[in-house]
Parts: sequence; C-alpha cells; structure tokens
Amino acid sequence: MTEGNHMKYLILGNGPAGVIAAENLRKADPEGQIVLVGKEPEPPYSRMAIPYLLEGNIDESGTYLRKATNHFESLGITQRSGRVVSLDADAHKITFENGAQEFYDRLLIATGSHPVLPPIPGIDLPGVHTCWTLEDARAIAKLAQQGSRVVQLGAGFIGCIIMQALAERGVSLTVVEMGDRMVPRMMTPTAGNMIREWVELKGISVRTQAGVQHISAGTDSPLVVNLSTGESLPCDLLIVAAGVAPNIDFLKGSGVEIGKGVRVDARMCTSVPDIYAAGDVAEAPDLFNGTPQVSAIQPNAADQARVAALNMAGQKTSLPGVLAINVLDTLGLISSSFGQWWGMEDKDGVEHVDKNGFRYLSLQFQGDVLIGATSIGLTQHVGVLRGLIQNRTRLGRWKDILKVTPMRFPEAYVACSQQPVLLH
Repeated sequence: MTEGNHMKYLILGNGPAGVIAAENLRKADPEGQIVLVGKEPEPPYSRMAIPYLLEGNIDESGTYLRKATNHFESLGITQRSGRVVSLDADAHKITFENGAQEFYDRLLIATGSHPVLPPIPGIDLPGVHTCWTLEDARAIAKLAQQGSRVVQLGAGFIGCIIMQALAERGVSLTVVEMGDRMVPRMMTPTAGNMIREWVELKGISVRTQAGVQHISAGTDSPLVVNLSTGESLPCDLLIVAAGVAPNIDFLKGSGVEIGKGVRVDARMCTSVPDIYAAGDVAEAPDLFNGTPQVSAIQPNAADQARVAALNMAGQKTSLPGVLAINVLDTLGLISSSFGQWWGMEDKDGVEHVDKNGFRYLSLQFQGDVLIGATSIGLTQHVGVLRGLIQNRTRLGRWKDILKVTPMRFPEAYVACSQQPVLLH
C-alpha cells in the first residue's frame, strides 16, 4: 500500500478499456491513487472514430473519449505518457523506455493492439501507411485527395471501415484481400462475396485471393504495388489493414501467462496476483466452450474494464464469457455476425440468400440451440439473434421451423424466450 495506506492502481493503456476502468475504479475506491498511462501525445481517444475524422464528419477533438479538458483531473486520475518496456511482477513495478519506473499495488494491462505489417519488400517506403493512430490519419488525409489512386491491403473488419472513409474522400480505390472473400473472419463465403458485389457496384475495385509481393517506387506514380496475380497497381498511397495483434512484448519474462493475448479468467485476473487485463489485449474464456478468445470490439472492452475495475477494488464480480459480436456498415450495407457463426463440424445450419436484394441470413445450431448467425441487409430485429445465442435459448420444435424458414427468427425468439407455453 502507498500514500497513507491508500491503494495505488496503475492502468497501462488509455483507450476505451483503460479510461472506463479508471472511472469505475474511482467510483469503487474514492481514496485510491489512480495512474493512467498512454503512449501517444494526444488525450485519450477512440481509434474507431478515425474513419469519421477522415470523412470530415468530426475534427480531432471529436475523437477524444472525454470532452472536458479537466475530466481526469477532476476525478483525481493522474495521466502519464510513455512506452512501457518491462514489468517486474515481484517488485510490483513497470519500467518505461526512458528508464523511469512506476510502482503499483494493482495493475491493469489495457495496452490494446497494434497493426500488423506483413514482411513485404518495400513496406517501409514513403506513402505506405497503417490507419490506426491520429498521426496515421493526418498522413492519410494529406495523400487521399479527390482522385488520388489508393490501394488498400486487407478487406477485414477494420479495412471495410477505412474503405468507407476513403470512398467519402472521392479517391480511386482498389482493395486487395488474400482471402477468397471480403471480411473472411466474420462472414461466410456467400456473405463475403455479396459484400464484394455491393462494394464493386459503388465503384471500388476488389481483388480477392491476391497478395502483395513487393512494393516499389514508381516512375509515373509514387508507388507501384505488385500483386501475386502478376498485376501491378500504380498508386499515390498504400494503406495496410492486414490485421492487428495485442501489445504484449513488454510482458516477456514477467511470468504473466500469454496466449494470443494476456490470459484472464472470468474476473479479468491474469496468472499473476494483483495483475489484471481488459480489452483488445485480453484473452478471456469463450461463452460456449471456455476456450480463450481475444474479442477486439469496443462493447467487450467496456464490459471487461468494468469487471476488472471492480475486482481490483476488492468487489468480486465476473463476466459470463466472451461472445463474438461484429456489426459492420460497408458503404451503407449493414452486416453482422454473432457467436460461432461458422458453425460446428457437422454443419447443422441453414442459409437464406437473396442476392438481388442484398439480403442474407445464416443460422448455425448445436442441438436445438442457436450458436451462431451471420446476416446482411437485416437491420430490424437483428439483436434478437444475439439474444438467442447469448441466452442459449432452447428452440425445441422452432429449430425445425427455422431450418425451413430461417427469416422467422423473431417469432422463434418471442415464442421461446417470452412465452415458453407456445411450445407445447
């Protein structure tokens, strides 16, 4: 304990998880010392707001997580800037890149993730950018002018959000994706290709099953992007959106158990006493089978941050498990996937496909329980799918009805969740 027996809480990372944890800690412990560490010069901000910044809908201050300039000060939360390079769990201290140190009684790792740069020759050339920080956004805004030729590597979730912003800026855009479809980690093959058709109708070129082999400086263009298909794409800007990975390098040798991210239990505790993790960096038990899963979405970060904060302050609470949720707006086409959308090995599922209407639904079952769903073009009642999956609702005879007419899922929800008597 430090400072007159008050607990000292140290939070690494000032994104949504870190900020929500700090605020909840203050509520749970009015006296404790709270230090919130970020490694970027700007106030805490939302990465998810960067596309809106590029579209011109907001200015930089519009990305800030809390609008009042004295917000953290008024809560008695100390902000620190610096990059953490090591953790000594026995001594309860962290060390920064400049050699400075900070001690703690309880530590929260909310360091988030970073963009992955594939090992492509020429990826360090000027004009190649990731789209992750405000600094990145400033660089992209300079190069992505009306009529600029832009190539984007990656058509995953983040890639599709960036694509929307680029389309708004009036650039000439080509998207290159290694997978056989767009958004391969959240959409079935039929659904991913439906999104591709929609995007192409909006004037964006898409190359699937194509990788970037090397990038070179062009003679008639700043860059030339050479694809595995043999095609060469001249461009003014290359944006790399090839996925993200948790920020865990500083934990080497710390004793904290690592998988893809920092392993935590339902209380957000790591394998080391007094150390917790939340948000994109955390790998928590899956709702269905308990296997560790990184769920890099903001609602999950907020839930984990609240639970971590309460446990850090000595109030025992837990999360029921991580449910994968993705909702995406691609140039006005809404798509979503929930739970184990790819289904089980026995593929007990059903698809409804309306290609002309850009409407799609896939339901995946285990026994008479819905475990996963994918949808396109369905905006009403789509939350019902999440409810059925999260509550592990027994569908009974409604499963047989849904296998024939999957679009009747709202009726199934009412029948099975609200009035079970209708089943008999």
